[in-house]
Amino acid sequence: MDTGNIASNLADVRRRIDAAVARAGRAPGSVQLIAVSKTFPPDMVKAAYDAGQRLFGENRIQEFEARRPEMQWPGATWHFIGHVQSNKAARAAQLFDMIHTVDSLALARRLNGLRTTALPVLIEVKLSEESAKTGAAESEAAMLAVEIRTMENLDLRGVMTMPPWSMDPEVARPYFQRLRAIGEQLGTKELSMGMTNDFETAIEEGSTMVRVGTAIFGRREKQKE
Repeated sequence: MDTGNIASNLADVRRRIDAAVARAGRAPGSVQLIAVSKTFPPDMVKAAYDAGQRLFGENRIQEFEARRPEMQWPGATWHFIGHVQSNKAARAAQLFDMIHTVDSLALARRLNGLRTTALPVLIEVKLSEESAKTGAAESEAAMLAVEIRTMENLDLRGVMTMPPWSMDPEVARPYFQRLRAIGEQLGTKELSMGMTNDFETAIEEGSTMVRVGTAIFGRREKQKE
């Protein structure tokens, strides 16, 4: 994609977010946009930054670490939205400003032990039956939240999920409703839910963080893990 299109794409996504917020009767500015920059070259990410974007999402630790020296921009914050493998937890704990995918007590303890200051985290809850999806079981979320709140170097902000992918955003709505209920039960503020194909529906159901990549940067080439 020509980097010149990114600013206009970003403006369109922001307009759609504002419209969804208004339809839902929510306060302006109540939804944060995380531009999913994973796999895209630094010049494309910089085009979004130059257009005012400051929150970015990545899901491959090694790839991000290799690109990071070219993306040292004032005010940019980096959210990890992929599965944290235990052998890469140390790098994740140091490289990212927030981790959306804490899915086990073991991972929470490891991250806590790797930090000296509080790292904002979200609990990833697996609500889909798809085997490829990761996350804590819905029945385990409350226990995990209790444990994380005892850890001095983790700051529990909320919950995150990935529903089954579908061209029809209504397929995701029940999953968003379930995550909102879990967040209410846990007494947390942030709901990280909604991507390019369903973020407006997610906003209608209470999302406070939407993770949008394709609508901003275009389709990415598939890469090997």
